[in-house]
Amino acid sequence: MRKVLLVAAACLLVSSARSPHAQSALAALPDIGPARTITQAECTSERLGATIPVGAIGEPVSGVSVAAPVWTAATESAPAYCSVDGALAPVTPDAKPINFRVVFPASWSLRAAHLGGGGMNGAIPGLTGGRGGGVSPAQGFVTFGSDSGHRMADPPSWSLSDEAIKNLGYLQMKKTRDAAMVLVERMYGQRPKVSYYIGTSQGGREALTVAERYPDDYDGVIANVPIVHFSSLMLAAELIRIQEKPIPNWVTRAKVEAIRSEFLRQCDRLDGLVDGIINNYMACRAIFDVKQGAKGRQPWASKRCPNNSDPDPANTSATACLTDGQISTLEFVYSRYRFAAPLANKVTTFGMWLPNTDPSGSGLIADARFKGQEGATSESPMHRHLGVLGVTGFLMKDPDANPLDYVEGGPLSARRRQLSEWLDSTDPDLSRFARRGGKMIVTIGTDDTLASPGAQLDFYQAVIDAMGRTRVDGFARFFVMPQAGHGLSGRNHSVDGEGKTISVSPIPNGFDRVRLLTDWVERKIAPGASVVVTAGDRSLPLCSYPSYPHYVSGPTSAAPSYECR
Repeated sequence: MRKVLLVAAACLLVSSARSPHAQSALAALPDIGPARTITQAECTSERLGATIPVGAIGEPVSGVSVAAPVWTAATESAPAYCSVDGALAPVTPDAKPINFRVVFPASWSLRAAHLGGGGMNGAIPGLTGGRGGGVSPAQGFVTFGSDSGHRMADPPSWSLSDEAIKNLGYLQMKKTRDAAMVLVERMYGQRPKVSYYIGTSQGGREALTVAERYPDDYDGVIANVPIVHFSSLMLAAELIRIQEKPIPNWVTRAKVEAIRSEFLRQCDRLDGLVDGIINNYMACRAIFDVKQGAKGRQPWASKRCPNNSDPDPANTSATACLTDGQISTLEFVYSRYRFAAPLANKVTTFGMWLPNTDPSGSGLIADARFKGQEGATSESPMHRHLGVLGVTGFLMKDPDANPLDYVEGGPLSARRRQLSEWLDSTDPDLSRFARRGGKMIVTIGTDDTLASPGAQLDFYQAVIDAMGRTRVDGFARFFVMPQAGHGLSGRNHSVDGEGKTISVSPIPNGFDRVRLLTDWVERKIAPGASVVVTAGDRSLPLCSYPSYPHYVSGPTSAAPSYECR
């Protein structure tokens, strides 16, 4: 899980005389009531106050302070806005305040958008540019967000505070939202008519979390590439390195092309077209996940080295072979991982990764040996990655511990369960959110090597199992973008499943999910089960899980040539 910044927005709002930029942005969405306007004279502490009563916050805090607001004047490219920072004080001495910000447009459309964070958080997301979240004050949205209760520059000791962990997991969303609602009412004299949560990666998990835990607070959520099973995702990188403790199990970077070509050889044609794209992600996963289906399957048999001896370990071509130990690691990475005991919401497995065209991404393949692995030396580093504090700090309660000392089913099992309850967005029963009219659009990419597409797909299936397909279709769209990465972009591979060299083009991925959601929430216009995504003059259907775009006939660059199957 690498830090992927998300969220929204660059600069905004208007003074009483709205700029052309603001007018065009606001015209993009329907009116839901008369706009409320503010001026610089109203961007004051007298209006917003210096504190918020702790009783107005739905989760425990010891105090709420509000700084003096700041007015940003309109420019030729952006309207004016007022912004204010605040801090939600913790209730335990080992936790830090949650720093938050609210941005008030000079012309307010009665909408609000809570924007999520990225990576392990630690910074207030950008609220004024519309970039990651797709909304901004220029469109008339009040936007707000927080650093989740710690800062990127904080020493690792913050990870030893249970309140800080719970803030990151879920409390900060409720606390920040409730503080923002008080300030919105003080500024405009009323609360929003509609409220949204929009986030990507960590923010995508947060979007699912608020729908699961605080369903009355939001009318719609957009969750892009959510790190659904946060506690296990942080641990997964260590589980792979633990699997590779014996040197024979180490999959070196020299094997990348051999792995990729085998995925394509077996899966490229499953969507009706050999084009360097694995669209039929479900069938391909079924081939390589040896924990599912018939026992004894050997999907890597054609790549096995004769007599389990690699004649050329430095071979970087598609013809490179794999030893039995390396195959065991690949089976580990691309099969569901079973826990020693169920975690929160009775989840028993972590979905790991799908066959993809970027098998070296995000630490799935390591270039070195680490302390605790066979072949490591006194100079070898400890294994580290962005989410490692979730293992050493949250789980092991020692930021200096070696994460490769973790033992599944060992003395940390109770702590694993506790962290899962705080951090994971795996509750499949979204009935409360659906019942009060909430709508949800979730989009994932199967080539994501930061989040776990396997865990995401398993969550999709769990929701359908818990609620039924018909009911889910009434409030949610679970889109899957084949061969897209964590940024929901991707390309076909330069060599197809038949070994032929082909030209490389971006996979269509562009669609207006914010407009889809606002139309659904505000105008009761539901999106189709599939939508058309574009990249230049190319288009493709984006299908709802578990469907995929299957080529039928016609131009391969045109969506009508495919059907969701």
